[in-house]
Amino acid sequence: MSPRAHFGDFDRRARAGERLSVVFFGGSLTWGAQATDPQLTSYRALTSRKLEEHYPAAHFRFWDAAIGGTGSQLGAFRLERDVLARRPDLVFLDFTINDTPYAPVIPDRLAAYESLVRRLVGAGVPVVQAIFAAKRDVLPDAPERPLDALHREIAAAYGLPSGDAVSLMRERVAAGLADPDTLWPMAPDVTHPGDEGYALYAEAVWGAFARAVGEEQVCRVPERMLHPDTYLTATRNRLSKLGTLPVGWSVGRPHRLGMAFDFTMSRWLDDVTLARGPEAVPIRLVVRGRHVLLFGEATPLSGRYEVSVNGGQPTAYDAGANAKNGNFRLVQFIAQDLEPDRDHLVEIIPRLNAGQELRFESACVSGFPATVRLAEQ
Repeated sequence: MSPRAHFGDFDRRARAGERLSVVFFGGSLTWGAQATDPQLTSYRALTSRKLEEHYPAAHFRFWDAAIGGTGSQLGAFRLERDVLARRPDLVFLDFTINDTPYAPVIPDRLAAYESLVRRLVGAGVPVVQAIFAAKRDVLPDAPERPLDALHREIAAAYGLPSGDAVSLMRERVAAGLADPDTLWPMAPDVTHPGDEGYALYAEAVWGAFARAVGEEQVCRVPERMLHPDTYLTATRNRLSKLGTLPVGWSVGRPHRLGMAFDFTMSRWLDDVTLARGPEAVPIRLVVRGRHVLLFGEATPLSGRYEVSVNGGQPTAYDAGANAKNGNFRLVQFIAQDLEPDRDHLVEIIPRLNAGQELRFESACVSGFPATVRLAEQ
């Protein structure tokens, strides 16, 4: 067991004034959507400030690794670049809302979430689990959230403290100490809270961290996973590095503007492989693995494309569906539940008009051996 996975060790190092890296990994609730100033009043900012106040001798570097509207499945492909590359000494993990806490539970998302925990703890990093509420969760006749118990079960198996903001906010509302309309003041948005809601998120998460430090809690890797190991092997394969691109495709840069700061894709992509106009021909990939996801960027110029797997009937996608008003993330599963022990031909077929484009960075593959190569074009 690495001492870095020990909350008591983190506490001692922080008190001794060491340089420590802290990563906040999640979706828009981690970024701080609808906070008056996400750099100051989000749960992430409040927790960062609490660490600085509690450990005045420490030298902290805080990292925002949050992309709105994304969950554990994309997180599995982002973990290396956006989290582990920061050499974290502590990670706060939020994906419960974006993995859909309400019935029915999606088993593949549980597999992805556990893989994040397992890979982080296996790297010797202590992790604090965050479980956040939406407005519906504190109203009368709140819906069931079966995913919460399953995420807490993972936390217990790996020795993670769990910051349960759902329970805390319900208690405060029931006691008349908080009002749902004040916690979520930006109707019709009933997912992202305002500053008072983020303050309760931070209180729940800090409480979990403080208890873990006080009890010198140690994260551990159990011998067996609770869920399938599909995402323990997860590769992010930049199209620009696979070889000579087909006609109509070229390599470019992601935009440095986005619909929101967490959708500024220059933060999350190393490059983009572009298809432009009707002259762009299909790009053909040979894949081994279970699931294939395209990660890239959508813009108001993005057009349509189709995907055919093993010569089957193509499935149509509109890359610009969510980007009519500005640049946006592109996250799309294009093949799932493949047989991982044989080659599969995945053909991405542009259906572009003049002036339209596609902007993909990576073909992301989960499930051993998770390989991708260009087929003969």
